[in-house]
Amino acid sequence: MENKKVLSVLLLSYYSGNRIITAYEKLSLLFSDNSIPFELIIMDDGSRDDSYNIALELEKGKENVFAYQLSKNCTSAISAFASLDVANGDCAIIIPDDEQFPYIHIVELYKLWEKGEKIIIPYRSERYDNFWKNSFSSLFYFIINRISDITFPKGGADIVFLDREVFEVIVKKIRPKNTYFTTEVFKLGFNPYFYPFIRPKGINEKSRWSFNMRLKLASNILYSSSSFPIKVISYLGLFFSVFSFLVLLFYILSKIFLDQSTLGYQPTGWVSTVVFLCFFSGLILFALGVIAEYIWRIYEEVKDRPDYIIRKKD
Repeated sequence: MENKKVLSVLLLSYYSGNRIITAYEKLSLLFSDNSIPFELIIMDDGSRDDSYNIALELEKGKENVFAYQLSKNCTSAISAFASLDVANGDCAIIIPDDEQFPYIHIVELYKLWEKGEKIIIPYRSERYDNFWKNSFSSLFYFIINRISDITFPKGGADIVFLDREVFEVIVKKIRPKNTYFTTEVFKLGFNPYFYPFIRPKGINEKSRWSFNMRLKLASNILYSSSSFPIKVISYLGLFFSVFSFLVLLFYILSKIFLDQSTLGYQPTGWVSTVVFLCFFSGLILFALGVIAEYIWRIYEEVKDRPDYIIRKKD
């Protein structure tokens, strides 16, 4: 065991309750059987129940458990950054508290890391969610993979196993505001290893992600992984400039060389004017909205507020 390097298990806690104790007991037994030294870092994301107190009590009785709490709910993406900031291991894995990722796979990931893999991305090869959830997830990542310069596995990925070299770069160089953790991991390169797994059936716990949280996550993934939204404005501008020129040229030529009755109708003027004004006004507002998204993200960065605050323990 002396030759083994320490694994930091980063448990992202949010209203976790006694799942924290269950997770520690299962992980401790698993790693003991496989002679893997580990530390468990519990990062509470501003829960308002007794989750953090449970984590503190566990910390008091275990030398390899460390409990922290963010000053407010910052979402799991920022909680992941905060967890890496306090990790002491030679490698680290970020896991949720709901056991949708079977812990036994962590041993296999650790062995792959020992063989030299710097970034390992576990992803669900099969999903047992409802039809609409599966469909929207598949469609979203299909689109993202077509318009961004990174490639997510089918259905996305929210669990990562990282070498210390990698997560030190993440902690020191990357700002977690308005981004998605896995996106930033992909952008580092290192030829990530994709590890498929099957989520156990029977885990039907209601998601703690609201619709607004999912919408914000989708927005962060889109804007942090792709410049396509800003480019599409240029494409639309070019297209409609050419289209408008061709329409103008058509009306000039028809006025000079054709009897307007051969066009099938007599243009009344104001109807087409109103339609064009409404259409292009909507297009301009859409373009301004996309540009505003990027400007707002720049504005948030230049204010230089702390990305997260880990509360001091009493």
